[in-house]
Amino acid sequence: MIETRGLKHAYPGGPVLHFDDVAVPQGGTLLLSGASGSGKSTWLALAAGLLTPQAGELLVAGQSVAALQAGERDRWRARCIGFLPQKLFLSEALSVAENLALVYFASGLSVDRAAIDRSLETLALRTLAARKPSQLSGGQAQRVALARALLLRPPVLLVDEPTASLDDASCAAALALLQQGATQTGATLVIATHDARVRQALPEAQTLAFGARTPETLA
Repeated sequence: MIETRGLKHAYPGGPVLHFDDVAVPQGGTLLLSGASGSGKSTWLALAAGLLTPQAGELLVAGQSVAALQAGERDRWRARCIGFLPQKLFLSEALSVAENLALVYFASGLSVDRAAIDRSLETLALRTLAARKPSQLSGGQAQRVALARALLLRPPVLLVDEPTASLDDASCAAALALLQQGATQTGATLVIATHDARVRQALPEAQTLAFGARTPETLA
């Protein structure tokens, strides 16, 4: 689950972003809707513990993000947050299977080769396990990143603009994969998007709309 109350954040020298309150139950879907630059990626970074809220409350998977110290936050993120950013950040020096194994090192857990194999099988990646990211198509690379995000069965899956550069068929396939992955793990799914096709494909999802922001002062 994710719950926010009075959430605010500001970058140095920039205006304060004030985010509307939201409550998403475990297993639910939330769309962050708005134009580029409206604050969607900032909201995702806050939910992932990559930024610290400067005001308000933010609970993610039952945890107050602001209450976590730096080291604790890194371990919590690795185990509880599946994060699929626009830039996939797959290591070109490693194979597909080795990219997935990095999740265990980040979370301080022993590598589970059987779980990696199951994940590769689920997303039709087994035959690509030994390839490097440069040898993958865009859709294959996205599936690898999704497999990595879901490997530890995190309670929350955060996704940033997954369909921005996709045609209609690829868009539908990407959304189907996201829904399938979240359903299999029971994860709360959050998608930041300015793509109207996503809203059309997920009519039952909650929506948090992001519009123009006006400067204000933190209390």
